[in-house]
Amino acid sequence: MHSYPLTAVRALALHAHGLTTPLGAEPAPTPDTIANTVTQLGCVQIDTLQMVHRSHYVALWSRLGSYDPADFDRLIYAQDKNERCLYEDWMHAACILPLAEYRYRLPYKRRARDNPSRRTQRCLSQPGNSELAPHILERIRRDGPLRAVDFEYKGPQRSGWWDWKPAKIILEHLFSCGDLMIANRVNFQRVYGLRDQVLPDWVDATEPSMDESIRRLLEIGVRSFGICQPRQASDYAHRINITLARPIVQEMIDQGMFAQVEAELADGETHTLIVHRDNLPLLEQARDGVLAARRTTFLSPFDSLFWPDKRDRQLWGFHKVLEAYKPVKQRKWGYFCLPILHQDKLVGRFDPKLERKTGTLRIKALYLEPGVEPGEELVSGVAAAMRDFLAFHKANDLTIERSEPAAFGDKLSAAL
Repeated sequence: MHSYPLTAVRALALHAHGLTTPLGAEPAPTPDTIANTVTQLGCVQIDTLQMVHRSHYVALWSRLGSYDPADFDRLIYAQDKNERCLYEDWMHAACILPLAEYRYRLPYKRRARDNPSRRTQRCLSQPGNSELAPHILERIRRDGPLRAVDFEYKGPQRSGWWDWKPAKIILEHLFSCGDLMIANRVNFQRVYGLRDQVLPDWVDATEPSMDESIRRLLEIGVRSFGICQPRQASDYAHRINITLARPIVQEMIDQGMFAQVEAELADGETHTLIVHRDNLPLLEQARDGVLAARRTTFLSPFDSLFWPDKRDRQLWGFHKVLEAYKPVKQRKWGYFCLPILHQDKLVGRFDPKLERKTGTLRIKALYLEPGVEPGEELVSGVAAAMRDFLAFHKANDLTIERSEPAAFGDKLSAAL
């Protein structure tokens, strides 16, 4: 068994994530293209932070360039449920998933129903809360999909972001169980509907066994990652225990679903990795230089490219950091830094803030990685990506407050 070089590993990983097409050569960003991209990725993570567009919108932009986020929303929340092909659910975290994969989440919903979270159990044990679930389901059945704010609360002042009122706790429990689904978002607040109100009629809702579900999720994960360590296969899905996953991954290797290969990582050492059998020809093309990464773009810190544990350092020698939840004095890079991908390397990052009223994208800090020089090709690629990023955000001005090195910011401003 020969060893594959790091360039081939990177090229396959990026290709599997739709990150190798040169800027401007992407397919037209139609609703079908958006849906196909989500299917290719397996799912797209949602997050509340919005220094620029929210993470799931940025993830699609990274691959497709400028598109209309309303097209993405319609695929998830169309008024006619049968026009939807995507939906919200738990995967690696809160995510947008293809409805074609809905059935494989059902064993996890059954488990959530049979084993409620501690927070749910505490909530239901409190006086007056035991009838909350049937009351909520009846109200939504009668009035249609509702938000948590539509349920009155007269209890004590809540202390923080995760200190939810009882109705919100039960709404989330019913969502985890599958009795409720997300019908819409209003000001990014979830609108909960009964499953029959939200789930399209065409969706297969037959429940597989837990073993079948785990195998399917592992298969999607390994295919979407492109190439990864065996222990990273379970990093795709929500709550697949690595101890439970390990023998199943080995069985899938023995059965030929996954292939083991030897490949170089960023530490210069050779490691045993796994590849979905469908991706083996692509790995050969990557080794031969036929498949290469030619895209320059920016990535959300929640991008699924980074989901496998330590993958940023293993493949790119890059440490992706989200510092939004750290105190200001403990931040090294900034509040919400976007990694910069240039061809097959992660070359830097920047901390942006979109000032929506003025149409200004303010870059509070811009960094290149140690040893990366702001050469003409790099600056040109980043400038082209930045123009498209500005267009995607309908911004007409860019301000760079600080750059390390300073020459990078100067050259980028000149190129723009």
